[in-house]
Amino acid sequence: MLVLVAPGQGAQTPGFLTPWLELPGAAARVAAWSDAIGLDLAHYGTQADADAIRDTAVAQPLLVAAGILSAAALGDVAPGAVAGHSVGEITAAAFTGVLDDTAALTLVRKRGLAMAEAAAITETGMSALLGGDPEVSVAHLEKLGLTPANVNGAGQIVAAGTLEQLAVLNEDKPEGVRKVIPLKVAGAFHTRHMAPAVDALAKAAADLTPADPTVAYVSNKDGKVVATGAEVLERLVGQVANPVRWDLCMETFKELGATAIIEVSPGGTLVGLAKRALPGVKTLALKTPDDLDAARELIAEHSA
Repeated sequence: MLVLVAPGQGAQTPGFLTPWLELPGAAARVAAWSDAIGLDLAHYGTQADADAIRDTAVAQPLLVAAGILSAAALGDVAPGAVAGHSVGEITAAAFTGVLDDTAALTLVRKRGLAMAEAAAITETGMSALLGGDPEVSVAHLEKLGLTPANVNGAGQIVAAGTLEQLAVLNEDKPEGVRKVIPLKVAGAFHTRHMAPAVDALAKAAADLTPADPTVAYVSNKDGKVVATGAEVLERLVGQVANPVRWDLCMETFKELGATAIIEVSPGGTLVGLAKRALPGVKTLALKTPDDLDAARELIAEHSA
């Protein structure tokens, strides 16, 4: 059984969209999306530097656009389940028909703007903890006033909070943690610092009419499969201020009988976690169109 997954913020790198825009019809699709949301996705995906695409209001729609574009390049795909990490949940909602492409891009544009505005209130950020025992790390983070905003499985937890709190963490790591790595994000996402963005996103979501997912949609909130479009949309709104439980999502993939995972562009992070947490499950990251043939072979072997 194939699972199609979409990465979250921080996966973007300068120029990563360039080869995808060379595919037939891709540039026109991206131009139409850019017009619809008032953001030049082609520019940011091909010419902008790392600082420009680190901006939350830019990074989020750029990632969703890349995910939808690269998934479409696979052709007719029939995954058994879909999921996305953080903003990747909106990409996953497009995969399974909960939102059409334009609705997904419109929602993520408003999400990015709202989260950027919330992030500007206080200087906050996120850092990944490598190694250590999750229970020990979570207790230590809470002692420092930090939130375990992403519990990613495979021994990785992401801490979020103020820059001062993160500086303390860098000097006072939890027992067993090998390294603390600052992430390329502009705020403490999936924490109380994002509460103002929840209200803004709820208003944006009220204008949408979601369809029920056509395949199993696995939610970041608790790793559960969500059956209705209305609940998917409700969870997308609340999730900006709730921790991402990717560990529970991977447990669900295992329970569903996953045998292969493909991560859409700019892939890499999620398949890396899967390799450690789901031994025996084949994985592939769609980094460039050069990966499409291998992905199609995997699809043919593992589609539902």
